[in-house]
Amino acid sequence: MKKVKGLTAVLLALIMTLFSACTVTENLSDRIAEADSSDSTAELATDSKAALLYCVDDSAYLFRKGINETVYPASMTKLLTAYVALKYAKADDVFTVGTEQELVKNGSSVCQVEEGDKLTLYDLVTGMMLVSGNDAAYAIAVNVARQLRPKSELTDTQAVEYFCRLMNSTAESIGMKNSHFANPDGWDDDEQYTTVADLMKLTRRAIKVDEISEIIALDEKDVDFALGGSITWKNHIKLIDSESEFYCSDFIGGKTGTTDKAGHCLIAVFKKDGKTYISVVAGCKSDDSRFSDTLELYDYIV
Repeated sequence: MKKVKGLTAVLLALIMTLFSACTVTENLSDRIAEADSSDSTAELATDSKAALLYCVDDSAYLFRKGINETVYPASMTKLLTAYVALKYAKADDVFTVGTEQELVKNGSSVCQVEEGDKLTLYDLVTGMMLVSGNDAAYAIAVNVARQLRPKSELTDTQAVEYFCRLMNSTAESIGMKNSHFANPDGWDDDEQYTTVADLMKLTRRAIKVDEISEIIALDEKDVDFALGGSITWKNHIKLIDSESEFYCSDFIGGKTGTTDKAGHCLIAVFKKDGKTYISVVAGCKSDDSRFSDTLELYDYIV
């Protein structure tokens, strides 16, 4: 009987120890999560609404400012459009630009594709990412949706809505819990919102896709259309331009975004000393300030 009582006491002590350890672990996780969402004490010299610098290899923030504040994603949306498109279709699939071009808003940035042009998905993504072509974004959304739903005879609008559902389900699956998307190009919409923390999660995933990492690193791309004619798309991110005051040799790609509600925004990816870093700035007041803010974040890399 004494042995049974002794064994019971040992088991109770072990259970209490394990419970205590679990509580400590949970509390530690809570503290880490809270620390990850808090702002850094240092401030950027300029006043972007939200910003971060994240080391992919160390899974650690080097700088945080308003990372969970809601922002308009503008054309940074196109990184998700590219990620979803290449998830559900092949890069060498040939798509035809069609009447969906009527959905492109006046004043949009375009890569000058036209109805009847035939391009690979890879080239459409290139035009969408390098020169932020809203025309390419709609061509991608409609063609991918119809390829996935060939028997549905989707209208242009229905195809875009279907693609946006894919965008939102994909965003949720990769942890973008504070985001929602209503269009593939990033046009301002009250139902189109995100956070810089969510954009970092997207970028971390997207740069693992070979085609995306190749495209965003391009300085320019010459494209031949299947029906004749050609065009050169030049990357307008100043960090990649060796003649720009904002040139950075460690920059390996990114995506701009600019709308009235979003301000000037930029996702940038750097490679330094064998490690990959992601920076995001949102709500900057000018084109130049988004690049200067980004380089100031880059200076946090030691």
